[in-house]
Amino acid sequence: MGPYTGRLLLPCPWGASACAVAILSQSDIPPTYDPPAVLRWQRLAAPQTPWLHGEVARRMFERLQWIRVKPQVWTHWSPSLSGRAAHDSLTGLLGSQVSLWEDESDRMDHARRLFDRPWWHWRRWLQPWSWQEPAERSQDMVWANMALHTSLEPQALLARWHRLLRVDGFLMFSCLGPDTAVELRKLYEELGWPPIGAQLTDMHDWGDMLVGSGFAEPVMDMERLTLTFESAERLLAELRQWGRNVHPGRFSALRGRRWRAQLLDAIDKRCPRQADGRLALTVELIYGHALRPPARLAVHTVSAVPLDDMRRMLKGSKPH
Repeated sequence: MGPYTGRLLLPCPWGASACAVAILSQSDIPPTYDPPAVLRWQRLAAPQTPWLHGEVARRMFERLQWIRVKPQVWTHWSPSLSGRAAHDSLTGLLGSQVSLWEDESDRMDHARRLFDRPWWHWRRWLQPWSWQEPAERSQDMVWANMALHTSLEPQALLARWHRLLRVDGFLMFSCLGPDTAVELRKLYEELGWPPIGAQLTDMHDWGDMLVGSGFAEPVMDMERLTLTFESAERLLAELRQWGRNVHPGRFSALRGRRWRAQLLDAIDKRCPRQADGRLALTVELIYGHALRPPARLAVHTVSAVPLDDMRRMLKGSKPH
């Protein structure tokens, strides 16, 4: 099975927007991702952390309780996707040596507004984090909530996280799975409309990519949630916070009010409802955990090994 065999990504019933064209290696790009659309979405700072992302961060935090050795130095990657409440829980459990980092300057500015306290607040002077990307091989943990499935080059991002970790450091991440918004995917197919979103990667394929990026002992977990909404209007408003339709085959122009009214009517009449009459929407969540193992000596006639790696191999790695 290849790394990109999911069925759905970031459902959003809106047309494409123009943006700058990026030059990227096509072999590294998921086949149903349109690079300009992905890059534009990554540069947009959401006005607030979506409710779903905060809830997923809370559930991922609960999984952190299973880790026997608590990380002392760690990175919160794309903290605006977790929210302030989740970050406060993490720092309360793990302590103060944390770096916060966003890939895009616009998102970094938004994250600073979300996390920084006023200059006169006494907690600002005890603020337990720094705004900088950490050095390679310096972190005990990289925490990345709901960021991986939005990446244009997910394998490169996994490799980047791997480089930040010390030996026996670990990655914890979460992302959307391929059954997310399956109800709307079926609706679009029935109406003969273009794809509602790009394909999302399957849980097992994420595990394969972790191993391919140098991680060891990947542990993957999946759960499905059913979200309910009182109206189609409220359902669309929630979806718009999660992302945009980045499928190359999406409708290429702007949609009008008449089409939007048709969409709302179709959702209201065709999408499944709960016993209480509320509209139901499936969300598939994927959680991943993997270690950075000690370097292994490749078998060659002559092998060159960095001195620090040789010392670690001679000492042996401590159990995690």
